[in-house]
Amino acid sequence: MIEKERHYNMKEKVIQFGEGGFLRSFVDVFIHKMNEQGLFGGKVVVVQPIAKGLIPVINEQKGVYHQFLRGVDNGKVVDECIKVTSISRGVDPYTDYAEYLKLAHNPDMRVIISNTTEAGIEYLGTESINDAPPKSFPAKLTALLYERFKEGLPGFIILSCELIDNNGKELLNCVLKYAELWKLPDEFISWVKEENDFCNTLVDRICTGYPKDEVETLTKRLGEEDKLMNTAEIFHLWVIEGNHEDEFPLQKAGINVIWTQDVKPYKKRKVRILNGGHTSMVLAARLYGLSTVKECLDDELINKYLNKVIFDEIIPTLGNEKEDIPFGKAVLERFSNPFVKHQLLSIALNSVSKFKARVLPTIIEYNEQRGCLPKCLTFSLAALIAFYRTDETNDNEEIMAFMKTASVADILKKEEYWGRDLSFMEKEVEGYYESIMKDGVGKTIEGLLS
Repeated sequence: MIEKERHYNMKEKVIQFGEGGFLRSFVDVFIHKMNEQGLFGGKVVVVQPIAKGLIPVINEQKGVYHQFLRGVDNGKVVDECIKVTSISRGVDPYTDYAEYLKLAHNPDMRVIISNTTEAGIEYLGTESINDAPPKSFPAKLTALLYERFKEGLPGFIILSCELIDNNGKELLNCVLKYAELWKLPDEFISWVKEENDFCNTLVDRICTGYPKDEVETLTKRLGEEDKLMNTAEIFHLWVIEGNHEDEFPLQKAGINVIWTQDVKPYKKRKVRILNGGHTSMVLAARLYGLSTVKECLDDELINKYLNKVIFDEIIPTLGNEKEDIPFGKAVLERFSNPFVKHQLLSIALNSVSKFKARVLPTIIEYNEQRGCLPKCLTFSLAALIAFYRTDETNDNEEIMAFMKTASVADILKKEEYWGRDLSFMEKEVEGYYESIMKDGVGKTIEGLLS
C-alpha cells in the first residue's frame, strides 16, 4: 500500500503536448517503467494541443489506462498488458489557459515532450502573445517558456517527437520567430537558446490505438471499462540527439533508447527500409487485391517482392549491411505482426509526397552507384501511377486530379511533385505501367522476380 501511495503521489516533472495513442504507447509507458524501478519519480501533465481532444476522459480516469503491447519477437508471439500510471492529469488550454501557464511556475517541471503531428510544428505569424491560447503549438510553447523565464526558473529538456527532419531545431526556430514577432526581450531569446535543449529525435513504434474491433474481448480480459485502452506493437526505438540520461534514465530502465550526436543515420535507415518498404509495396498490393500489411506478408508473391525491395535494392544503397540487414529482418517480423491490422489504404494516404521522401532517394542513389535503375522500386512508381487512376486515392485534390489524367511522361516531368525531373525513368516506368494495365500487377511482379 505504501509503494502504491508513493507511486501515485509523485511530483509532476513532465509537460506533454499531445494526448493521442502514440505518446501514450511510447513515452508514457517508458516513464511508467522508470517510475516502477524507482529511477525517475515523476508524473506527466498532458496538454491538449488542439481545441478538441481526450483531456476530459484522461481526467475522468485520473490519467490511468491500459496499454496492450503485442507482436512477434524472435518468432515468439508476445501479448502483454500494462496498467500505465505515469499521467497525473490533463490540461486543456482552450478551457483553462491560466492553468496551462501555471505549469511554467512549477520548479519540478524539467522535461517537455511533444507529438503534434507533422503539421504541428508551424509558424503562422498571425498570433498574439495575449491570445488565450495562441493557435499553433510553437506559439503556445513560446508563451509557456516566456512565463517560465519571468519566474526566473531554469529551462527544459525539450524532446520533439514529430516526424519531420530536425524536429527539435525546427521547433526552436519557430519559438525564436514568435519571440521576434511578439517583441519579447533579448534576455528571453538568450535564455531560450542557452537554458533549453531542443533535441532532435527519431521515434519508432507502430501504434494501432484504441482497439474498436476488440473492445468487448479486451474489456472482459481487464475486468473493467477503459475508454483510453491503447494498443501498439512491442518493438520500440527512440533516438535522441544529446544525452540527458542522468536526469531522464531511459536506458537504465531498459528502454531501447540511443543518445547520440547525430540522428540522421538512424532516421535514414528507418525511413528508407521501414517507410520505404511500406510505400513501395502497398499500392501494388492494393491493386493486386490485398487489404492489410499482414496479408501482404502472408501472400507468397508480394512477400518475395518485398524481400527483393528491401534486401536487394534498398539496403545495398545504405552502406552498412552489418546493421541494416538485421534491421530489415526486424521490419519484416514487425510487418507480420498478427495483432496489427494495418490497412493499405491508410498507408496509401498522400503517397506522392511519401514516395518522394521515402523511395525516390533510394532509386537515385542506386542509379548513381550501379548505372541502372532498381527494377522493383521503379515498378513501384508505375504502380503508384496506376493506383492514382483509381477512386481509392486520398491526397491533395489538385494532385489527384492531375495524376488521374496526365500521361506517364507528364507525371514524371512534374518537378514540384518529385523535386526533380524524372524523365530519365520514362522508358522503364512506361513499360511497367503498360504491363500493369495489360497483364495485371501479379504477372508484372512475376516478371520482375523471374
